[in-house]
Amino acid sequence: MVTFLAGGTGTPKLLEGAAPVFAPADTTVVGNTGDDVELGGNLVCPDVDTVLFAGGGVLDRERWWGIADDTTATHDELARLAERADLEPGPRYLPDEAQTAGRDIARWRRFSGVAEFMEIGDRDRAVHVTRTSLLDEGRSLTEVTRTLAAAFELDVDLVPMSDDPVASIVHTPEGEMHFQEFWVARRAEPTVENVEFRGADAAEPAAAALDALADDVVVGPSNPVTSIGPMLAVPGIEEALRETRVVAVSPFVEDEAFSGPAADLMEGVGYESSTAGVADAYPFVDAFVLDDSDGTDLDRPVVRTDTRMDEEADAERVAGACDTALEAV
Repeated sequence: MVTFLAGGTGTPKLLEGAAPVFAPADTTVVGNTGDDVELGGNLVCPDVDTVLFAGGGVLDRERWWGIADDTTATHDELARLAERADLEPGPRYLPDEAQTAGRDIARWRRFSGVAEFMEIGDRDRAVHVTRTSLLDEGRSLTEVTRTLAAAFELDVDLVPMSDDPVASIVHTPEGEMHFQEFWVARRAEPTVENVEFRGADAAEPAAAALDALADDVVVGPSNPVTSIGPMLAVPGIEEALRETRVVAVSPFVEDEAFSGPAADLMEGVGYESSTAGVADAYPFVDAFVLDDSDGTDLDRPVVRTDTRMDEEADAERVAGACDTALEAV
């Protein structure tokens, strides 16, 4: 039995080749929900959906988000209506009082759908409408995620980190902004002063996620701050990781990040933007998988391989290195 912690694109890419190494029937994927947003009344779970769409064979692998060949008629019409009505485009936060009214699951991350700032495809939107409607019917996010996973015929068990809301808020000189505003709308341009996981203190791990953390755990090459950080901020999760075998694939090659805003975010929260910084951020990790060209000297077992994953065979190679690292613990 093995559990993957998934956020961003790193872990989903690893999962693409993991099946020959880790049997899907014995694999649980715990998805980050810290970057979820409610947009136009619908709950969007980007990190969960990347795993959902990849496992269902419909992911847009050029962008590594959304559904391949999806249309955007509704998104385009929202933009046209806003322009014709002379409405400011997004991101448009709803008023403060609306952030905590109504659905608990959407706290601190609620945006208007006027000229929506995230491009949502039409088939993609159907997933969010279904998710939100099932939540409104009284189901938990875990139950809803498993229902959607069954619809996409996933061969792994996909669950959220928590059924409670946690929002990744980036603090910048321009003020606080949700991670999706920082990353999607602002293209990570503002300087990162800190990252807050709002609501984490009051959240609990999803029961299914906590159960899965009793198994061996693989932390893929995800952003340590905004992909894995929200999970670690939920009381009980890091404690569980300290009690089991954990290996992590570094998202850096020495001080070079593979992709995304990992370097700026690491520095913003006080870690060195490097493999050594990742090790500092992950004191619970028992062994690391590093790239062949990464000469970082760590105080824990290290397995080296080519960690770039462009093809399924690359992901299988990295998954094999993770298995070797687990055996070395």
